[in-house]
Amino acid sequence: MATKLFVGKLPYSTTDQQLSDLFSKAGTVVSAKVISDKYSGQSRGFGFVEMSSEEEAKKAVTEFNNYNLDGRTIVVNEARPQEERPPQRFGGSHSGGFQNRGNRSGSYRDRDSRR
Repeated sequence: MATKLFVGKLPYSTTDQQLSDLFSKAGTVVSAKVISDKYSGQSRGFGFVEMSSEEEAKKAVTEFNNYNLDGRTIVVNEARPQEERPPQRFGGSHSGGFQNRGNRSGSYRDRDSRR
């Protein structure tokens, strides 16, 4: 069974292929993904590597945790399961959508009532 690893503090120039090539030194890499910002496409400085077995994953953690990759000391550990997030609603208070903000000066309601 494959084991997923979290890889943090990656150089922003690291690609999926470079990550895969590095971890293949510890065993069979099932997948390697550097996480990027969905708007800019820029690397977020972390990624995930899936090793084909738990033994290979442990070997990768031992070999590459605190490993110097292009001048940065990376962090490698077993990935935790993704936490359940509440569904996002359109127009919520933090989404930037329009909502009635009451009778604040300058609101549409106030401007209309002044005329």
